[in-house]
Amino acid sequence: MLTSFLDKHKLADTFINLASSAFVPLAEKIVARQQQDEAPFMIGINGCQGSGKSTLADFLAEYITDKYQLNVIVLSLDDFYYSQQKRAELAADIHPLLATRGVPGTHNTAYIAQLLAQLKKRSGTLSLPRFNKAADNPFAEETWPNIDLPVDIVLFEGWCWGIYPQSTEQLAEPINQLEQDADANGIWRGYVNNSLHKEYLPLYAHMDFWVLLKAPSFDCVYQWRLEQEQKLRLKSTLTDSAKIMSDSEIMAFIKLYQRLTEHCLATMADYCEVVFCLDSRRRIVKTLKQDSSI
Repeated sequence: MLTSFLDKHKLADTFINLASSAFVPLAEKIVARQQQDEAPFMIGINGCQGSGKSTLADFLAEYITDKYQLNVIVLSLDDFYYSQQKRAELAADIHPLLATRGVPGTHNTAYIAQLLAQLKKRSGTLSLPRFNKAADNPFAEETWPNIDLPVDIVLFEGWCWGIYPQSTEQLAEPINQLEQDADANGIWRGYVNNSLHKEYLPLYAHMDFWVLLKAPSFDCVYQWRLEQEQKLRLKSTLTDSAKIMSDSEIMAFIKLYQRLTEHCLATMADYCEVVFCLDSRRRIVKTLKQDSSI
């Protein structure tokens, strides 16, 4: 299974050691917990851009499905982004920065709530949304994959999935030049924070288990995001190529994420069952376990 996973995801051979030492034990723990809890067992996975959270979720899904024949699905917060049209409306009504996807407040949280509720049913089918980042719009609904219920395990990953709101004091001062220039009065960051409080916190309650891929610092995000965009370029069509960002655009883009990424790095480990501490090359240098039985 490991060899085929490497080939499918074009990963280096070093991933085998990583998977064997860290990811396989996590998968076994998830299965043990799933057998004790009422299905579906839901795992939240957080990691900044390029940290490897999608690869981790895919590995856990393939490993558990292959070994235990359980019905496992992966949800990505990125697939719930609003369309360009909807974000343009938010930009016109609230703040221009909301035209850019990424931060809380740019996801269709009502649909997430609906989907998580439906996943607790024991029969039927569900359509899972898919977002085309190269085109910056959702794929057509008729192309969304269908899954059969019941589902045993849900792996839900996202860069801001699980992050708690900040305090009023934390919001007061701009964190970078982007906020200083484009959000000096704090309307944008206030809206994002309020969205976290009202829309995202209730969704977190559905998760039974949290995993964090913790970057060493926000400084790594730029290089990791560059690598993501390079992969996106290889997959994109000529029609989509206009939506691929340049290096300078990526630098500006990640500044939208800086506030909450740094907030996550400072706080989220405290309430996750498993924390994989990464170095700048995404190698796990330490594993923290809040659940001593793992």
